[in-house]
Amino acid sequence: MLLIALSQAEICSAYPTMGGLYFWVSKLKPDFPVLAYCTGWIYAIAMNLTGTSGNLTVALFIASLVEVGSGRTLTRVQIAAIAWGINILSGVINTIGTKAIGRMSTFNIWWTLGGTFVLVITLLVKAPVKNSAEFVFTDLENFTGWGSKGFVVLLGFLQAVYSLEGSETAGQVAEEALRAEFLAPMAVVGSIIGSWIIGLAYMLALLFSVQSITSIQTTSYAIPIAQLYHDAIGTRLTLMCLTVICLAQFMAAVTAFTASSRLYYALARDNAFPAKGAFMALNRFQAPFVGIWMSVLIGCVVSCAYIGSVIAFNAILSSAAIAVMLSYLQPIAIRVFWPSSLQVRGPFHLGKWSWVINAHFRLTRPI
Repeated sequence: MLLIALSQAEICSAYPTMGGLYFWVSKLKPDFPVLAYCTGWIYAIAMNLTGTSGNLTVALFIASLVEVGSGRTLTRVQIAAIAWGINILSGVINTIGTKAIGRMSTFNIWWTLGGTFVLVITLLVKAPVKNSAEFVFTDLENFTGWGSKGFVVLLGFLQAVYSLEGSETAGQVAEEALRAEFLAPMAVVGSIIGSWIIGLAYMLALLFSVQSITSIQTTSYAIPIAQLYHDAIGTRLTLMCLTVICLAQFMAAVTAFTASSRLYYALARDNAFPAKGAFMALNRFQAPFVGIWMSVLIGCVVSCAYIGSVIAFNAILSSAAIAVMLSYLQPIAIRVFWPSSLQVRGPFHLGKWSWVINAHFRLTRPI
């Protein structure tokens, strides 16, 4: 993912323009516009589903907070209703809080850093039993139903991709930033490095502190990690930790709808989206409100799938991660097969390593 981010940052530095991936494809391969068209639509779907999944995750954390605090179990209909409310709230914030979103994103960085520190220390200090390094680094628990360990590992990569995807969204709002040709690519790369460091520390703390795999597997809580916290640190500290995670997740999910609405705007601007006038219209807060509420509507509709089947909903969200990777493939593949396609160089450039790094993603992309 870091190599992917480096590849994206190089292109973003040359073309720091709203639209991100599909705009890069259109500039890299202008003689084959269907590539840009397909990339734009695949990426638009992926961004909308990413925001939807983020808001449902917030709903699951809120439901778990209620369950841990009160002892009552929420139904899937109730959880879906909470998700609808979160989707609508995300839409309201994006519609009237354009300037606040930037400040919220900055605050979320520090909230996530500080919150992760609190979570890690709390788990390692309060967990009554600490697991061995052998358990943390070598134990394999397979509840997938698949017998092949290799295939299970490949399935696990989907979670990793889902956790680290989205680095390219800096390109979606590049036109709204100063010195975008330098700051946007730095944000693309920095997001992966920061996520890796924070994620690794958090993951190790969870694994050293988990008390019972069986308890987590059979939990009645809306999100299983709530059971891990409850077993390790008790009710009150679990409520605190889930609140920290829930707020960080909500602030991140809001920006996913920011990205998808800007993408709809850019696609309409470039005649790749119907109702061009509506999707390019800005309100007095300079927000593309039609794209925002289109994102909200899709989010609410997709959230309904959770009522019928958790498995079906998870399959929809898995398709989001796959769609994002397919979107990543287009500009990087062009850079591999047509190395001279990047005719404009920005201040962030990979130099002699450019082709090697791009080729690595081409050879190792997920199936």
